[in-house]
Amino acid sequence: MSEYTLEDKYNLIKQEIVKCNSKDPINIASEIMRKDFIGIHGPEHHFLDGASFLTAYKNAGGAIDLDRCLDELAKRTVKMPGAMCGHWGVCGSLASIGAALSVIHNTGPLSTDDYYKHNMEYAAAVLSEMSKIGGARCCKRNAFLSLSYAVKFVEEKYGVDMKIGNFKCDFSSLNKQCLKKECPFYRT
Repeated sequence: MSEYTLEDKYNLIKQEIVKCNSKDPINIASEIMRKDFIGIHGPEHHFLDGASFLTAYKNAGGAIDLDRCLDELAKRTVKMPGAMCGHWGVCGSLASIGAALSVIHNTGPLSTDDYYKHNMEYAAAVLSEMSKIGGARCCKRNAFLSLSYAVKFVEEKYGVDMKIGNFKCDFSSLNKQCLKKECPFYRT
């Protein structure tokens, strides 16, 4: 793998993401995950996951300015350190999609509308499911889990009909810590 800075990776992710026309954020994310600038694990997922969600949301009819949303998401997620799952007890993927939801609805720390509450509902549901699966880390598994919950969430809460296919992971051979059959996305 070539050496890329985190800034390089964010720029390359954005260049790739704006070309996508899928309504399926897992499809978008997994295609970009195959690029040489995306590691099996790493903080680049903190932008990639939310960016994949925003792109699919826009493609499914979500009324957003994608460029503005991606730029704001990048500003927020670049602050997230790697290994949040192990060091902070919260996954960077769900934080990324939480940030994307906040960007969509202009939610901030002083918001009193339902969007603030909804963002917390989403995060709590995903974190609960991640806690049932356990570790070791897997940025791919957690991305797929966060994104699959996000698709259901925005359809229920906001009526945006994103798509999600019958997905199985193709990355397990690259992950030394893969949980194999304990992972809901493991390809047998």
